[in-house]
Amino acid sequence: MKLNALQALVAAIDEGSLRAAARRVGVTQPALSKMVRELERELGAPLLERSTTGVTPTAQGRILHARAKAAVWELDEAVQQIGQMGGRMVGQLAVGAVPLALLLLVPEAVRTYSRAFPAMMLQLREELYIGQLELLRQRQVDLVVGPIPEDLAPGECHVEPLMPIEMAVVVGRGNPKARARSLRDLQDSRWVYTSLSGQSGYAKLLFERHGLQPPAPAAIVNSTLGLLSLISHGDCVGLMPLPIATHPAAAPFMQVLKLREGPLPLALGAIALSTVAVKPAVRHFITHLHRAAAQVTA
Repeated sequence: MKLNALQALVAAIDEGSLRAAARRVGVTQPALSKMVRELERELGAPLLERSTTGVTPTAQGRILHARAKAAVWELDEAVQQIGQMGGRMVGQLAVGAVPLALLLLVPEAVRTYSRAFPAMMLQLREELYIGQLELLRQRQVDLVVGPIPEDLAPGECHVEPLMPIEMAVVVGRGNPKARARSLRDLQDSRWVYTSLSGQSGYAKLLFERHGLQPPAPAAIVNSTLGLLSLISHGDCVGLMPLPIATHPAAAPFMQVLKLREGPLPLALGAIALSTVAVKPAVRHFITHLHRAAAQVTA
């Protein structure tokens, strides 16, 4: 299989259009179509379903797309890494970050990193912790900045702690639950979880750490804006990083509860796949994150 044919297939499936894929790869549409057809003949299987509205992958196409995309990504990474090892800090660095990291660390890290390596293009993506590892595994980002998970597979990721953080229990202004002084007082409350399901999340972890039965979630969200909206405009309870809950943009609408159990302590860290952490661009950005964290905690 030729690399340019695999690149053509990846682009066609990503874009959903042969015309858009051709523009992305930098060839004519007939040339791209020919590469994909030759790949189909070589494998003896259809890879794309073609229609007047675009293209979609067949079952065989989905299998090859996943492997080909990873292979193309690995080769691109190798080319960039070899260049960077020779002192040519040129290329792209994709960073996923939780809102707290975007508030406290990323702006300063980007400022100093970009000044040191002006030819590097940074791509920033906001993502809650629940989706960060999947972004890494799918090679959509090189690095994530967020709470360090407790269940990482040994050897899968390179992790560097940056700073301690606290997740506080918050309610909207005027919520009767503002009088609560213990987690027990909140077991019957309408909780908002930031998780993939009601079977996980930091709210569940907080209750379990204190030997209490976690309440079932009334809602599950995957965005900070969704969490802010449900808490500030309703009768819900949730967990939020203390610096965000007390930020001038949020503080007028919510109240941090002072519970006997205290907030949930976590560690904010930089996480990269072990195979990616050796990339000079990644190592340098982590160094700048450490410097930014030192300023915040000083």
